[in-house]
Amino acid sequence: MAGGATSGAGSTSDTYAPARGWLLLPAWATLTILVLAPVSLMLVYSFLTKEFRGGVIWEFSLAAYDQFFCDRGLFGDEPCAIEWTYIQIFWRSIWQAGAATILSLMIGFPTAYFIATRPANQRAMWVFLVTIPYWVNLLIRTVSMRFILRDNGPMNEFLLGMGVISEPLAIINTNLAVQLGLFYSYLPFMVLPIYAAVERYNFSLSEAAADLYAPRWKILWHVLLPAVKPGIIAGCILVFVPSLGSFLAPDLLGGAKTYMIGSLIEEQFKGNAGNWPFGAAAAMILLSLVLVILLILARQQSRAAG
Repeated sequence: MAGGATSGAGSTSDTYAPARGWLLLPAWATLTILVLAPVSLMLVYSFLTKEFRGGVIWEFSLAAYDQFFCDRGLFGDEPCAIEWTYIQIFWRSIWQAGAATILSLMIGFPTAYFIATRPANQRAMWVFLVTIPYWVNLLIRTVSMRFILRDNGPMNEFLLGMGVISEPLAIINTNLAVQLGLFYSYLPFMVLPIYAAVERYNFSLSEAAADLYAPRWKILWHVLLPAVKPGIIAGCILVFVPSLGSFLAPDLLGGAKTYMIGSLIEEQFKGNAGNWPFGAAAAMILLSLVLVILLILARQQSRAAG
């Protein structure tokens, strides 16, 4: 039979094989224009020289990377010493993103499990309730979070009225505020992949384990979690990566002590006083870190699949 016929041996003819290249052309064009070209341009800029009044000079050097890793003193003529300032900013970004990922997993997994175990005609409503706040722009939601957390905001007013606290909690401009902002911003990215994995889970496996007198925590740890692990890994990646480069939450909810790498990069491209090569170098270092993490996760997942 012509078209997508399947033989008894299980082989399937590819009707669209001759046109496969043309069908993939829009996707390749999109990736090239919106992903590869900007990243390549950023890579080139990271090796250029900063112009004194802003912009760049088309002279290739490693000055931007040297500035990131080396402290050469006030006049730049001293031997290289480790520049801990930017390394500390990177480390703060990593642990903030990691904490946001863990917190999102702790809240997101039970939420996803609850939604996936509802009757089929109710699941769409629960997913709708999870995602509807995120129809609003991220900037507006982050500003709203600042309004909620401020000293005279609704949260402090409620706690004072209930007698839980005797004076307002100073949350704004702290790491906790940034953490709450990241958690609130990216929680659905954890819930939805796990929900999709749990929805496909065969619950008869849990019933079989219970029939063999396995306690609930063993069923969770040895049966359910391994089965939905791909959804958990996908959710962790979708939360960790944008949290790592976020700059809205640190800028609006944090202060100087909560500075993150996304804010550092964003600052380098603002106005004429910015340092474009240094900002591009910091962005490339961040991209390299993300790629290393993704490669490690991909290797672990492929080993698990094997």
